[in-house]
Amino acid sequence: MPVSGVQGQAKQRVRRQVWDDLTSAGAVHDASVHGRIPNFKGAEQAAARLASLPQWRAARVVKAVPDKAQLPVRARALAEGRTVYMAVPKLATPRPFYLLDPTRLSVPPVEAAASRTAAAVAPTVEVDEMRPIDLVVLGSGAVNREGVRIGKGAGYSDLEFALLTEAGLITGETVVVTTVHSLRVVDGPIPAGEHDAGVDLIITPDDVITCSAPHRTGPLVCCGTGFRRRRSRPSRHWPRGGRPGAVCGKCRGCRIERRPAVGAVGAVGAVSSALGS
Repeated sequence: MPVSGVQGQAKQRVRRQVWDDLTSAGAVHDASVHGRIPNFKGAEQAAARLASLPQWRAARVVKAVPDKAQLPVRARALAEGRTVYMAVPKLATPRPFYLLDPTRLSVPPVEAAASRTAAAVAPTVEVDEMRPIDLVVLGSGAVNREGVRIGKGAGYSDLEFALLTEAGLITGETVVVTTVHSLRVVDGPIPAGEHDAGVDLIITPDDVITCSAPHRTGPLVCCGTGFRRRRSRPSRHWPRGGRPGAVCGKCRGCRIERRPAVGAVGAVGAVSSALGS
């Protein structure tokens, strides 16, 4: 699933333009926005707007990114009794997701929802221990009204999405949303590959945008020559042990840096920016 150099450069131009616009408008809390999903002003209002939607009210299990911009969403989910899953940074542990169970929190929801606190108080779980996901909350580097979304360029959100799709925990019934500053919503096309997870709803502090053509990614498969998208699901096809941590030594096509296996994603410990999350 590597993207071409031309597509990767085009994505980066979109990101840079949005980062520059956010900086010029003073729309973020961060001193520097480049290379990250910045904590935008109005994130609390966007979370409140999301919480007013029927899709939110129907969701009992939420999978959310760990970025500060989505902290108000995670805190609200916990305060309202929803189970929240959040990825361990870079998926770099044998149990790659934090489980935030609102019935077992030892600290207030707003504290538990912070990524550093979650690392201290929340148990971690393997993918096969997780419940089906009702709603996915993504951060975005940029997104358009068709639902095409790109992240900051590291690729982890797309990898998480693919792993959970592979496990059957994200389905066509799962609602995918992103909370963003309005300046992150671009009017033109955004270059995207088949691995880029699209969104159904865009939530800004002032608006809810229903996307016209959200893209769903397929699961990942290692075929011995690199990760690719599987177009059908006849069987799992990891090279050893039946899990994505077992990446064979021939995997070069995915442009993934090989490291010692460390659990659910093992050698996927460092995903190339070519993924273009």
